[in-house]
Amino acid sequence: MIRFILTRLLGIIVTLLLLASITFFMMHAVPGGPFTKNSKLPPEVEAALKAKYHLDKPIIVQYLHYLERLAHLDLGPSLKYDGLSVNDLIRMGFPASAIVGSIAILLTLLIGIPTGVYAALKQNKFQDRFGMILSTIGVVTPSFVLATILIYVFGLKLRLLPIYGVDGIKGYILPALALSGFSISYIARLTRSSMLEVLTQDYMVTAKGKGLKPFQIIFKHGFRNAMIPILTVLGPTFAALVTGTFVIEKIFALPGMGKHFVQSIGNRDYSVIMGVTLFYALFLMLMVLVVDLLYLLIDPRIKLRQH
Repeated sequence: MIRFILTRLLGIIVTLLLLASITFFMMHAVPGGPFTKNSKLPPEVEAALKAKYHLDKPIIVQYLHYLERLAHLDLGPSLKYDGLSVNDLIRMGFPASAIVGSIAILLTLLIGIPTGVYAALKQNKFQDRFGMILSTIGVVTPSFVLATILIYVFGLKLRLLPIYGVDGIKGYILPALALSGFSISYIARLTRSSMLEVLTQDYMVTAKGKGLKPFQIIFKHGFRNAMIPILTVLGPTFAALVTGTFVIEKIFALPGMGKHFVQSIGNRDYSVIMGVTLFYALFLMLMVLVVDLLYLLIDPRIKLRQH
């Protein structure tokens, strides 16, 4: 187990190094720079700013300087937010994004999985068809459209929830609902398909022949095996919900990282673009690692192969 984890962590480090290198050279290959949009800057001031951030050095020197900072877990200073580093921006913005993403994944688990299991048990009946129609609508409806509907119904008409900014935990409910619409629907459909496949397996027939109670058959024998493909997508889904909130944060004016990342692209803020990209990649790979470790707990056959 320890060897497996260390091997995966080493792979994560190598991947991050490659991603950092690719992102760095791509950013510097794009014409222009972080100070070219401000035409009012005197040439001597622009030259001083470039010297301050080492942008006047040869590209390979800048790259080595960037790797040195990464070795110390320093993502560098923001070129547009004076006095703030990328680490500061992540520290300030990530909590809001994490809260919205965590609520969204909780809704996905509490709604998507039970809906899929219930639909599988009611295959081809009204409950199954109705649930799948709703899940299809959820899959094809963009998050910003769902956000608009939620704002109109719960914010403007019913006035139950705030629609702008963060007002305690209530301020995160509508953004989380809008963000989780696709994942709830997708997980529901995936759970249904996985459960239908499991219900036809020989060991399920044997369990019925032994006279076990339906609850034991479904959840002890069936659901545990059906969880394998669901777990496969839950890790990346969680990472996507936590880090993929750019549009939702903009609509609901949440103080998350999405605003900084979007603005950094327009501002050519190299440090923020590269730093946030690396942070998101690290978060995604850690979630995938967690899923792989959960495999060992759920499926004994995987555990035996690992040992």
